[in-house]
Amino acid sequence: MPDTSLSAAIAEAYATAPTEAVILHTLEFRHPDFVAPIRVVQDHAALAATLESDAPLNPAEEVSFQAFSFDVQLPDASADRMPEMVIGIDNVDQQIEDAIETAAGSSDKIEVTYRPYLSTDLSAPHMDPPVTLQLTHVEADVFKVTARAGFRNLGNIGFPSQDYPAARFPGLVR
Repeated sequence: MPDTSLSAAIAEAYATAPTEAVILHTLEFRHPDFVAPIRVVQDHAALAATLESDAPLNPAEEVSFQAFSFDVQLPDASADRMPEMVIGIDNVDQQIEDAIETAAGSSDKIEVTYRPYLSTDLSAPHMDPPVTLQLTHVEADVFKVTARAGFRNLGNIGFPSQDYPAARFPGLVR
């Protein structure tokens, strides 16, 4: 079954592997304690690309992604268990190491967004919407950081997610 979240251009690039268009895999890590989001691209050179119009930070703005070596295994929706993304980052720099240590002391989860771009069109990600998950498990050693990311635990979200105070909804008061 085709993935309807992918643009026609990137679906064609996956199918035909043209030499003039390279698929650029990017990750954005966000946490309330981070000074700025950490953005990396799986390439040898930094990337300046435009985010989607409903991005959590810097919507519809051109942002910079730092060149980095990483592996990403995208979630498999056909699996019997909850889909999860596995991320492996080699030779982690001090900025990422410090950010992970900062977030480790917090009860908030690190969010990660995966966005694929085509080298021939950096005007927006070629997946709508991009995949956004929360890091659930992080392991680090001197050579590599391995992280697992999954969807938010819907069982821990209050329902309804909006409060209905009498000041805003006077019709509820008897």
